[in-house]
Amino acid sequence: MNTNEIYMRRRNKVILSEGTGKVDLTYIATLMKNLENLGYTLSPALVERLYTLGETRLEKFYTSTVTVLKQMVGAHREFSPMYPNFPTQVMEASEAELYVNAIMHYLGDVFGMRIMPEYEKAERMPLADNIKLKVIDLGTEEDFLTIGRAIIGAKSSISETDKADMSWFVKKYKKDRNAIASLIPTEVTHKENLTYLTSLLLTEAPEMATEVIKLYNSATDVLRLATALSDGDVSLATNTKFKNFSRPQRKLMMAIIDGMKNATEDMLRYKNRWIRLGERIHPNEYKGRYDNAVKAFHDIRNNVKVTTFAGKVEEALASGDLTASLKLLKTRGGEMARRLDHLFRIANTRSQQNSVVTEFSKVAEKVATPVLLQVMAHFKHRNDENDLRVIFPKGNVAKAIALDNELPLLNEKVCEDLVSICETNLKTRFAELDSMGKVYIGEEIDNHLVPFSQRSASKALRTTVRGSRMKMPEGNTIRFFTWWKDIGGGYNGRVDIDLSAVMYDNDWKYKEHISYTNLRSTTYKAAHSGDITSAPNGACEFIDIDIDSFVEYGGRYVVMNVLSFTNQPFTDMPECFAGWMMRQKPKSGEIFDPKTVQDKFDITADTRITIPVILDLVEREVIWADVALKSNPNYHVNVEGNKKGIAIMGKALTSLKKPTLGELFALHVEARGERVETVEEADLVISMDGDITPFDAETIMADYL
Repeated sequence: MNTNEIYMRRRNKVILSEGTGKVDLTYIATLMKNLENLGYTLSPALVERLYTLGETRLEKFYTSTVTVLKQMVGAHREFSPMYPNFPTQVMEASEAELYVNAIMHYLGDVFGMRIMPEYEKAERMPLADNIKLKVIDLGTEEDFLTIGRAIIGAKSSISETDKADMSWFVKKYKKDRNAIASLIPTEVTHKENLTYLTSLLLTEAPEMATEVIKLYNSATDVLRLATALSDGDVSLATNTKFKNFSRPQRKLMMAIIDGMKNATEDMLRYKNRWIRLGERIHPNEYKGRYDNAVKAFHDIRNNVKVTTFAGKVEEALASGDLTASLKLLKTRGGEMARRLDHLFRIANTRSQQNSVVTEFSKVAEKVATPVLLQVMAHFKHRNDENDLRVIFPKGNVAKAIALDNELPLLNEKVCEDLVSICETNLKTRFAELDSMGKVYIGEEIDNHLVPFSQRSASKALRTTVRGSRMKMPEGNTIRFFTWWKDIGGGYNGRVDIDLSAVMYDNDWKYKEHISYTNLRSTTYKAAHSGDITSAPNGACEFIDIDIDSFVEYGGRYVVMNVLSFTNQPFTDMPECFAGWMMRQKPKSGEIFDPKTVQDKFDITADTRITIPVILDLVEREVIWADVALKSNPNYHVNVEGNKKGIAIMGKALTSLKKPTLGELFALHVEARGERVETVEEADLVISMDGDITPFDAETIMADYL
């Protein structure tokens, strides 16, 4: 990884110092033509800079840039489907031909051979699609550093990609004290990010770790730090096997715990993990020095009874004691915000409900921005008709849980009052920030959700928040693709990935599916490129769906699935990725043409089924899913065994009611800017290709939450 790899991936920019030579313009024209094959072009400023480089530096720039771009769009791999003249070849083949080819291929697995049908690849017409090229611009060191600052200062959980980039920034600038100090904001509010940063600094720049440790305020922060140092899940959603810590690390953790007032109470939240961590820290070695911490470890090991705040709250809520519940919760605004709906369910009269509203109004200013936004959205849509509620559990795996919506209706005036309290407090705190000037907000921004949690987000060409919607570009054929490689090491290393598309109507009633069991539709124009069951050197599959033909027969939703038929989790595979293209003339151009790739995402989750995207073909929108499903234990890992779960998840994700970026930015502008109607009037453009886009998650999480 290097500077320009991160810069291109996140901002479509590069840093390139001015040279002293000159380059023949023919070379630059050729370079740009080759980049166009990948869907990219260069800005005038970057072209002007390239002109000064000289041939040697120009060649180096070209090689490194093409390498990064190919990786981003998936063009670094060779795509050779079973039917090389897809889609026409599959649509025109006889049932017997498709059947025999499949049986021979499957028999090859039985005998440890790879039997593929032999076809001559026909010459294809050049790509006839009109493609909007992405522009690579000339950036600056200061602009590049804002990426690192934003990742470190994010007020929501960050993805594994973000963590890798944070690690790169710390290692890159660790020898420059001023540079690394400039990367660390005065306040890192999200504890997962804080403790991960601490673990990096302890390893790479120990003298800077002291500054961030000052921000610790609970024993759980120490547990997260120990987890980060042990390469575990800092969300604490899963257990971690703690490593053997160095003496300075053990001393540091004991010192932090010793300074906490309610260490024992906090440690009881994760009692068993603290007991295991104590086996690595050896707290009794610090008797007489960190006695408060030693006592805390003694108490949890010996089951000393401690009355906790959480226990008191649970008891009060369970007994329906509203007065006691409010008395406790109003001392901790964040906890009260998270328990509001429960409080209203035990408030039996309008007067009691009003008292909940009143008490919340007193503590709202102390509630974190992300929580206030979620409370606002929850009560704005509290009484909407919706069969399902969706919960995204903590953890590094992108799972979602759909629950029946059994919440009773709540008085509309109460809901309106709560929304007003949230909006007022948000605008008050936003007004304290720097002026935004004149701001243009594009219409599509309201289709994207606020990035509250990105910890399980997949690395992608462009990443947005689950449930967000994007308009499809021009074209009438969606082409899904996937590429993977065997794990190796004999039969058990064979990996069979299956690409599937499940089709539903407006009410999420099943229409049909395209998969290895149904290579083509007899009703719509849809086809699969053939089921490949091993990938010693890599393999691929494609699915084409004609939008108009599907909609004409009453279809609406298409759910893209990638499944591990051989039951290995994706995380064990050397490489597995998927994506989708929009094709205007599907019979022209190569089957995989990087210029037409709209999204490409790496699949690395510890699961066997994933839903990357859902298509709403009536509205011509792509709904970002990036979630994993558990396979049905009674069936193979295929579409037939999971249709019910796919439909439930699809219905849930297409009906999410979460805070939108449009709402967030509108509140900011009301508080500290002026909204304008045209791009030309604006000092700041927030749109799909503006100064801030929905894909700039690190900037949004750091500067607007």
